[in-house]
Amino acid sequence: MEPAMPPEPYEQHWQRNLAVCVFGAFTTIVAMTLLLPFLPLYVQSLGVNDPAAIVQWSGVAFAATFFSAALTAPLWGRLGDRYGRKLMLIRASLGMALAMSLIGLAQDVYQLVALRLLAGLLGGYASGSTILVATQTPKARSAWALGVLASGIMAGNLAGPLIGGLLPPLVGIRNTFFLAGAVIFVAFLATALLLKESPRPKAEPGAKPALRWAELEQRRPVLLMYAAACLLMFATLSIEPIITVYLQVLNAEPVTLMAGLAMSATALGSILSAPRLGKLADRVGHWKVVAASLALAALCVLPQAWVQNGWQLIALRFASGLALGGLLPCIAAILRHSVPSSVAGRVLGYSTSAQYVGQVLGPLAGGYLGGHVGMRAVFVLTALLLALNAVLCRFGRPRMA
Repeated sequence: MEPAMPPEPYEQHWQRNLAVCVFGAFTTIVAMTLLLPFLPLYVQSLGVNDPAAIVQWSGVAFAATFFSAALTAPLWGRLGDRYGRKLMLIRASLGMALAMSLIGLAQDVYQLVALRLLAGLLGGYASGSTILVATQTPKARSAWALGVLASGIMAGNLAGPLIGGLLPPLVGIRNTFFLAGAVIFVAFLATALLLKESPRPKAEPGAKPALRWAELEQRRPVLLMYAAACLLMFATLSIEPIITVYLQVLNAEPVTLMAGLAMSATALGSILSAPRLGKLADRVGHWKVVAASLALAALCVLPQAWVQNGWQLIALRFASGLALGGLLPCIAAILRHSVPSSVAGRVLGYSTSAQYVGQVLGPLAGGYLGGHVGMRAVFVLTALLLALNAVLCRFGRPRMA
């Protein structure tokens, strides 16, 4: 039996880095999502009184952060390749701490939307963490480590709305933002003081500093993973605009409690499965897990169109989360292994942008189809898209993967 190879110098701090990144990603995702339960109330407190306008401005304010984050994720990835990933995480955590605190000082709805845009522009901690963990972790443990990080991110998506529903009655809406900013500032301190990024091996003399898209040898796998990243968030969020109305049709009581459980079920399933599926992928191959996860998710989403009660819907949403939990770590691992280290940050940054696109398109498509075609159409379309992507990943993967 051959002795285990010692870790590369840039891999020696990977466990500490993973712990810091999970904490930072969790707190920043919580900050981005905690206002969801009370956002209409905050908009109303800023002087908007018409019910239709309250709904409209709430949607604009919520989507603003993800929209601006999608635009800037590749930029931060490219700067991380050039100046270091730790610096980008310091920038993101400090920027989010300031933005969240300023949101609590908004005086009108225009300032609220502008500050939500600012939060997306200055943020990017979760995407930066994914890049750092992917590039500073031993390849044999990369999918597991990325699975743990994905669990932290999904836990933030789960805890954010719950915290947002609990804190405002206790401390007030504005103080909720101030507390969120303070917690993110702790993440900033942990990142600055505890995270250790070792420089990766320098490129050989004469090597190009970066590759253009046309010069990449593995373009097809990258495109397939971008599609999978987008569909992950699309499938997770497409139901949320219609879930309360859908449960009313099913006569599920109490509706608000059942809606909260259904919204949280997918994230909970992903939290539980992500590290395990990541560990499995390290053994059997990332492509196999991605294709299987997409296929299983399609099988779990389709029956949701014909459930008879709320508990069936919650159970199927939980099963969907279990299937989808394997995607984020495997997508990041495949991208990391498909491109040179010099462009890994940029490629993974575009993957994050693809996720943000899914976060925007999912609710928009769900709301439109649910209102104009029928709520069952939302589940059918999502299942078909997942199944199509599973087929593409199964037959489009590289022969040696």
